[in-house]
Amino acid sequence: MHALSMSILLAFSSTSFAELVVNNNPAASSANTASASLNWSANDASQLMEDDDSLEISPQGSTSVTTTLRSGGSATISSSATPQKNVQIRDTSNYSSQPSVNARAALVMDAQTGEVLYSKNSNMPVPIASITKLMTAVVTADAHLNMSDEITLESIDFAGAGGKNSSSTLRVGDSMNRAEALLFALMKSENPAAAALARTYPGGRSAFIAAMNAKAKQLGMTSTRYAESTGLDPHNVSSARDLGILVTSASQYGLIRQFSTTPTYDFNLGYRVLKSNNTNALVRNGGWNINLSKTGYINEAGRCVVMHTTVNSRPAVVVLLGASTSQARTNDATNLLTWLSSLPKRV
Repeated sequence: MHALSMSILLAFSSTSFAELVVNNNPAASSANTASASLNWSANDASQLMEDDDSLEISPQGSTSVTTTLRSGGSATISSSATPQKNVQIRDTSNYSSQPSVNARAALVMDAQTGEVLYSKNSNMPVPIASITKLMTAVVTADAHLNMSDEITLESIDFAGAGGKNSSSTLRVGDSMNRAEALLFALMKSENPAAAALARTYPGGRSAFIAAMNAKAKQLGMTSTRYAESTGLDPHNVSSARDLGILVTSASQYGLIRQFSTTPTYDFNLGYRVLKSNNTNALVRNGGWNINLSKTGYINEAGRCVVMHTTVNSRPAVVVLLGASTSQARTNDATNLLTWLSSLPKRV
C-alpha cells in the first residue's frame, strides 16, 4: 500500500482554549478510578498525523486521553505526497459458508491486497447518507488548512440538504476550531459541523464539493457522486466497491483514524459541555480492532456503516449499505467480522 505521508505542525499561543476529553473506558471514568492520561504535544500530534503502511492498533478501553485542540496559533495539516495510486480491487469466489446480511449492499475486502472476500450488490450505486463525511474529512485534510482557525456556526449550516432539516445538539453561534468541527463530523456525525467545514473551505461550498468529486475521480470511485458535504442529500451516491476504495485511502490519515474511532468525548466549549458518544455501537462497546469507522442514515439510504479493521493480522474493509435498522446493521457487521476471524490468518 502506498501511504500518503502526512504531518501536523502545531504552534501554541496564550489564547483561550476548550478541552476535548476522550474517555476510552466509560466504566472506569464513572467510577472515578485512576487511569492513564495523555496531553498532546506538537510531537504527539505530528506522530498521529504521520501515515504509515501498517496501522498501529491500540488496546481498547485502557486509557483516558485529554487532548487540547483549541490552542490557537497555527495548527496546520500538510501533505508531502500527491496524488496517491488507486487501490486495485479484485473479485474472488474462493470463500464458502459466507454469512447472509440484511443490508442491501455489502463488501468485505482485504485492505492490503484488494481481494474481495465478500460481496453483495457491491457495484450498485445507492445513497450513502453520512458516509459522505468520510470524504469531507479527506478533502479537509488534503487542503492543508489551519486546523486552529475558529469556525462559528451559522444558520445556513443547519439548513440541511435535499429538503431535510439538520438535527443537532449544536447551536447557531457555537464556536470551535476546524479540528473540533472535523471531530464533531466524524465521531458524532454532526451535520452542521460538516456543513461548516465546506462553507469555510477556500472558495466556499461549491469549491469544496468540486474537490470531493475530484478526489473520488482521482481514487477511481467511478460510481460515486457528491452533491454536498453532510450526507443529508440522497443525491450523494456511491457503491460498496467504491467505498472500499475510499476507506482504504482514508485509513492512511492518522487524524481520521483517531477522530472516527474514539468511543466518547466530552466537548467543553467553555460555556457548556456536550457529552457525545460514537455513532457506531461496535466502537462504543469495544471488542474489535476498528481502525476507522463511519455510520450513516437517511430514509433513502437506510442504515449504513463503513469500517477499517484488523482481524487475524489482516487489514480489512467492511462496508454495509441499506440495513433496515440500527440493530440489523450492528448484527450484519458483527456477523461479517466473526466470519472474517474464521478465515486463515494472514502471515
